Amino acid sequence: MTESASGSGQYKFWILRGLLAGAAVAAATVGFRLVTRSNRARNRVVGIIPARFRSTRFQGKPLVEILGKPMIQFHRLTEAPMFSLIRAGASLVHYQQYIKRTWERAMLAATLDKVVIATDDEKIAECCLGFGADVVMTPESCRNGTERCNEALRKLKKKYDIVVNIQGDEPLIEPEIIDGVVKSLQGAPDAVFSTAVTSLNPEDALDPNRVKCVVDKHGYAIYFSRGLIPFNKTGKVNPNFPYHLHLGIQSYDAKFLGIYPHLDPTPLQLEEDLEQLKVLENGYKMKVIKVDHEAHGVDVPSDVAKIEAFMRERNIP
Repeated sequence: MTESASGSGQYKFWILRGLLAGAAVAAATVGFRLVTRSNRARNRVVGIIPARFRSTRFQGKPLVEILGKPMIQFHRLTEAPMFSLIRAGASLVHYQQYIKRTWERAMLAATLDKVVIATDDEKIAECCLGFGADVVMTPESCRNGTERCNEALRKLKKKYDIVVNIQGDEPLIEPEIIDGVVKSLQGAPDAVFSTAVTSLNPEDALDPNRVKCVVDKHGYAIYFSRGLIPFNKTGKVNPNFPYHLHLGIQSYDAKFLGIYPHLDPTPLQLEEDLEQLKVLENGYKMKVIKVDHEAHGVDVPSDVAKIEAFMRERNIP
C-alpha cells in the first residue's frame, strides 16, 4: 500500500469515527429533549422508600445502638437491609418500628402526593401494611435504589411526574430537604435529576464513604467523587475552600427514570461506584441545592460515636 493510500484510509477512518460519535451525541440529545420537553409542569410527586432484603455494607447497621436506642428508631431515610437486621438479632417489631419511622418522616414532606415502600420481601411488606403504608413488591434483582424506584413506579396505578428516592445513610435528615429537592427539579425544566449537598467537614475530606460534589455557577452538578474534589496541587485540604458533601436524597423526572435502567453502565460510574455519574456521563443535567444540614451519615461502625456526640450536644432524644 502506498503512503497516499494509507493516509487516505486513515482519513476515512477518522471521518467515520467522527460521524459515529456525532450520531451518538445526536441520539442522546434527542432523548434529552424528549424528556425535558414535557417537564414544564411536573406537579404530581411520589416518594418511594426502597427497602431491600440484603445488604453488603455495615452488617446490622440499623440495629446499632445510638444513645441506647437501635438506630432504626432514628433512621429516617434509607434503603433498609432486613437481612442484616435479622442476622444482628433484630426482632420483626424492631424492624417495623424502623420502617414506620422512615415512612412517618417522609409523610411530613409537603411536596409529596403519595409515599410508598418498595421492597422485595414478603416479611417487610407485611410489617409495612400493618401500620398502614402502601407497599409495592419489586424484584430482588434491582441493583440499586434507583432501579427499585423505577420498578415501583411502573406498578403504581396513578401517573406521577417526579419520583423522590428517599434513601441514604443520614439518620437525621429533615423532610424539608425532600421538599427542597423536589422544588429545585420543578424549577429547572432542563434537568431530569435533582439532589442536595451541604458543607463538607474537613475531617471527612479524604473519607471515601463521604461523596463529594462540584457544582457550576448555575447550580448544576459537574461531577461526584469519593475522592476530594476539587483537588489542589499542594495535595492538602484547603480549610478555606467550600467543599460540598453529597446527601443521599434525590428526585427524578418520571420519564427519565424509565430511561435510566436501559442506559449502559459508564466508565466513571463503575470506577467511582456512584450511580449519579451515569446520568452525567450520558449528557443529562442534574440540579443541585445547597442546604444547611450537619450531615452525620452512619456508613461504618466508627460513625456511631460521632452521631451520639452530635445528638447529646443538641439534646436530640
